[in-house]
Amino acid sequence: MIPLILPQDSFPNPRYAIENQDGLVCVTDSLSPALLLKAYPQGIFPWYNDEHFFYWFSIAPRAVLLPEQLKLSRSLKKSIQNKRYCVSVNQQFAEVIAQCAATPRPHQHGTWIAPAFQAAYTQLHQMGHAHSFEFYNENNKLTGGLYGVQIGQIFFGESMFAHESDASKIAFAHAVPFLAKCGVQLIDCQQDTEHLRRFGSQLMAFNDFQAALKNGTNTRLNQPIVAQTIFQAA
Repeated sequence: MIPLILPQDSFPNPRYAIENQDGLVCVTDSLSPALLLKAYPQGIFPWYNDEHFFYWFSIAPRAVLLPEQLKLSRSLKKSIQNKRYCVSVNQQFAEVIAQCAATPRPHQHGTWIAPAFQAAYTQLHQMGHAHSFEFYNENNKLTGGLYGVQIGQIFFGESMFAHESDASKIAFAHAVPFLAKCGVQLIDCQQDTEHLRRFGSQLMAFNDFQAALKNGTNTRLNQPIVAQTIFQAA
């Protein structure tokens, strides 16, 4: 039986759902920043919704990236060095999440980033707990980016988009060391994909992941993540 969680309720421990319910932890009839801030420190996140409910999941083992273990392919390094571009943080959050929702993806019909998701995460951004990274090409056009949730020293990656080759990859390549400089110790990638493995992601046992969350989400950053340009090609 999948529990219905009310806004005032606590989320159930996701271990039972991982072992018995394909990771489906619970459902809610609303989506709010308060619910998101309760869920993420436990390794729970909303994945999709229907007309009436939002469905919350957890995944194990968990794909994570330790910032100091970031890997860049030879071809990506060449793009980083040769392209003329700019990368910023928190300058167009609403547009980045909207583009993540609107950009078609191979073998995927529609998007889980429904308007209610965009509204809740934009509110979370306004509270200082969700951040976007933007890639602008040589014509100063936004053609790639990513966003995620930050609680303490943990960054939970959510989605990215690219409208030209390597745009989101370059944004990510600059975002990771920037987040590390601010004090982020671990990036939650959620799902294990070949794309993320190329960047150096690894699988973490759920016990270890929850321990990292307990410590990291309760530890402050070294410096706040504020809107700024983090790289400008000469």
